[in-house]
Amino acid sequence: MVQPATHSLPCCAGIGLRAPHYREVLDRLPKLGWVEVHSENFFGGGAPLHTLLKVREHYPVSLHGVGMGLASATPLDQAHLSALCRLCDAVQPAAVSEHLCWNSVAGLVINDLLPFPYTREALSHVATRIEQVQEKLGRQLLVENLSSYLSFSHSEMTEGELLSELVGLTGCGILFDVENLYVNTRNRGRGCRGIQ
Repeated sequence: MVQPATHSLPCCAGIGLRAPHYREVLDRLPKLGWVEVHSENFFGGGAPLHTLLKVREHYPVSLHGVGMGLASATPLDQAHLSALCRLCDAVQPAAVSEHLCWNSVAGLVINDLLPFPYTREALSHVATRIEQVQEKLGRQLLVENLSSYLSFSHSEMTEGELLSELVGLTGCGILFDVENLYVNTRNRGRGCRGIQ
């Protein structure tokens, strides 16, 4: 089991740093606890990575992925995972996270973050993939709860039970997105207790 990160994000608010704001953040250096960026935006290196490394000189960085598809039935994209490893080596982020979803089928990548049923079979599949990612990264991965527009009638557990089981099985962490929880309560017509 991979050990939790030895360095972590400070216990304060951070911001999602997007390209339109890079220059202003670097020019003004506002008081920020930390910044989150989408990992895939920096896989190509070049100017975006150079800018991120400048930002990293001033703030802790959290890398957040949206493209790995931890619940996809297709094999993990090794090129994607290798690119993430290289980015982690360059940036030395305080945290690395990924959405808990599927995004590919039959070799085709779907540009969306799709929900999956909370079954024992899915739990086992996702846990194996999280372990593979953590092994390759040599560090803990945080998984983010997903906003979804539906629930599956054949789910065998709640989202909260699934997340808890994943932590126990893999040592991963949870990046708990409160807005995603809110969206789920609105879309599914139940209160927040539905995650339990």
